[in-house]
Amino acid sequence: MRSVSDLLRRIRPIGLLVLIALVLAFPQLAPDAFILSVGVVIMSYAVLATSWNFVGGFTGYISLGHAAYSGLGGYATALLITRADLNPWLALLVGAVLVAALAIPIGIASLRVRGASFVIVSIALVLITLLVFQSWGSVTGGSHGLRVPRPFGEDVLRPEQHERFFYLHAALLAIALLCWWIIDRSRFGAGLKAIREDEDKAQSLGVPTFAYKLVAFVISALFTALGGGLYALWFGFLDPVFQFSILAGSYLVLMSLLGGIRSLFGPLLGAVVVGYAVEFFKNQYGDTQLHLVALGVLLAAVVLFMPDGIIPAVGAQLRKLRPQATSIREISQADLAAQRTPEEAAR
Repeated sequence: MRSVSDLLRRIRPIGLLVLIALVLAFPQLAPDAFILSVGVVIMSYAVLATSWNFVGGFTGYISLGHAAYSGLGGYATALLITRADLNPWLALLVGAVLVAALAIPIGIASLRVRGASFVIVSIALVLITLLVFQSWGSVTGGSHGLRVPRPFGEDVLRPEQHERFFYLHAALLAIALLCWWIIDRSRFGAGLKAIREDEDKAQSLGVPTFAYKLVAFVISALFTALGGGLYALWFGFLDPVFQFSILAGSYLVLMSLLGGIRSLFGPLLGAVVVGYAVEFFKNQYGDTQLHLVALGVLLAAVVLFMPDGIIPAVGAQLRKLRPQATSIREISQADLAAQRTPEEAAR
């Protein structure tokens, strides 16, 4: 049994190295530009799902409104480029910081409620931002959309742009995963997980629950805005209906639940599965809504059979292979006699 436990411990770093190698090699392995573009979309989903997991995974607050921060990050980046004439990469960073600053008062207002009330507030945020950006046509382009200047010159062909943005999304994902990993092993992370398990009890034990939730909320908004801004630079066009979509927020929840919201790589795994499924059904069935039916069935299957996600479910099965600790150490009669002193033996 001990050998199984040791083997599992050794496999982890090997699996991480294999994952990194696959990510780095994907642009060269992709057979055409379309598959490479699908890879960029999936990597973007992974960034957004991991960003969502700072709130959902640590605090247990389920937000369907994170598409608002993604859309705000995209529009902030685009408007800073077109209106303020900022460098695209500087606009990306400044836009994300502005969205994070805006998330502070939003978090102060929304984090005072829990459960279904918080979900409703998050949905309301998406609908409000959608109405604002559709109506404010003189600035945002309204329903006609907003074209985003790409950061690379005209000499860079579309396939090469896909490759560059794939690596940029991968780098942002790595930073988000590293931050999640650091928080998970910190005192701050322990407080967040205490909130997730029992917020009232955590508060009675001295955990500053509201401050902890607000910090996690702002960090999540920051990375979500970075992901939205980077996607805007790649895609080159913003549409309020697509950017501020409750369906997009639902995708993030589904990805995280499928992979496992309490695990580091859960949202990444969910993004690969759900992102590929979405793109596959859209490519096969065009503008039909069949992909929504398929994702609904997938979500129902996850909730019924793997409520904690794939990675926790697999981890639970692997833990059954490890040796179980006992409260009383088993010892033979010969070993007991060998441990007796001469005086005890003489008696």
